Amino acid sequence: MMAGEALSGAARQALAGVTGLNGCYDGPPARASAPYASVEAGVETDWGHKSGAGREVRLTVSLRGSGEGPARLRALIAEAEAALAGIGNETGGWRIVSFAFLRSRLLPDGERAWAALIEYRARLLAE
Repeated sequence: MMAGEALSGAARQALAGVTGLNGCYDGPPARASAPYASVEAGVETDWGHKSGAGREVRLTVSLRGSGEGPARLRALIAEAEAALAGIGNETGGWRIVSFAFLRSRLLPDGERAWAALIEYRARLLAE
């Protein structure tokens, strides 16, 4: 299993416990009712060493809100960040060495909806 796939699976599992979300998906869903989250493992670069494989992975979590204002989505951002902080170290053949928050952004998504992006950098070593 690729490091990004293992990390995104662990992130989806952590976000499944966030109350108020109608689901957590691996990438943007074709059809889903807001509020929901989607998780994407993006750029994956080498972070190995002499005797083992390693990867640095950028993880993006997108939250989509419905017609309510941004206050509700801000609360979901806080819950999502707390859930992601609890990701375990062992996941799908990879050990998470570091998991660092990079940035988040809240923005209008259409006329009445809101969206948020949360980005992380993870460094993993093959087990």
